[in-house]
Amino acid sequence: MGIAYSMNSNINLLNMHVFGKTIRLFLVDGTANGLTTAELSNWTGIGIKVPRIKIKEYSNRPEFQKPGVYILIGKGENNEDAAYIGEAEIIAERLSDHIKNKDFWNEVIFFGSKDKYLNKASVKYLENRLYDLALKAGRFFINQNIPTRSELSEAEQAELEEFLANIKVLTATLGHRIFEALEETVDHKESRQQIFFCKNGAGANSKGSPSTEGFIVYKDSLLMITEQPSLADGIRIERQQMLSEGTLIIEGDFYKLTKDYVFTSSSRAAGATLARSASGPLEWKTTDGVQLKHYEL
Repeated sequence: MGIAYSMNSNINLLNMHVFGKTIRLFLVDGTANGLTTAELSNWTGIGIKVPRIKIKEYSNRPEFQKPGVYILIGKGENNEDAAYIGEAEIIAERLSDHIKNKDFWNEVIFFGSKDKYLNKASVKYLENRLYDLALKAGRFFINQNIPTRSELSEAEQAELEEFLANIKVLTATLGHRIFEALEETVDHKESRQQIFFCKNGAGANSKGSPSTEGFIVYKDSLLMITEQPSLADGIRIERQQMLSEGTLIIEGDFYKLTKDYVFTSSSRAAGATLARSASGPLEWKTTDGVQLKHYEL
């Protein structure tokens, strides 16, 4: 028996305006391990999430027999999040090819239309735009050639950009923020947006902001190299992984961040910066010396 439920939320769309949306998820076989459909109120599109091992079981469903764009999701050779973005006139046929020829993925999310809105030109446009969004977000390893973008009228592009915004929302709702840049997880309301700093007398100097995923430390922040005994083992391991991936590089007497990086909490971010046990709400401060804890209350 399938299970359906709805979620009401405020969604931050591509143009940064906030609109209320009702999302309806339907678990076709009653579990999260099968096929899930995702729909938005007053939208002709539909999203499908299905594990690789279940594709054959569901491939005769009508959603699989239409044009659409898809995202293959899995892990790369270094265990990093990896994805492949494509389009197809018949989704089932393309996924069958990828089962034979691509090994890295274990799940696919694809989007089609409940009517005949999408065609070859429109799905190629969406493919190109999704590829561009994924690269800019920088969350997943994307190893493929740049998809060709279809030449469409200004009106057609405007309609597809709205379709694209819904794809972005539903992909995140289905568990993968592949198209969402870290800056979009920061509260940009003028009254709340704030930059915080974590420093010490030895020269460590990180800049960051609270985010919906934890705490973002911004590119070019300087972190202590020498680790104190109080530093948690999990943070030691994370710092070593950041070094091996090139997220951290050695610059003089410090580690330097090569890109924005999200830690799961402000305390973890402070600990990684100071290379010791640290309380994020106390260590992160504004330029005026106001502690983060006063902004969280």
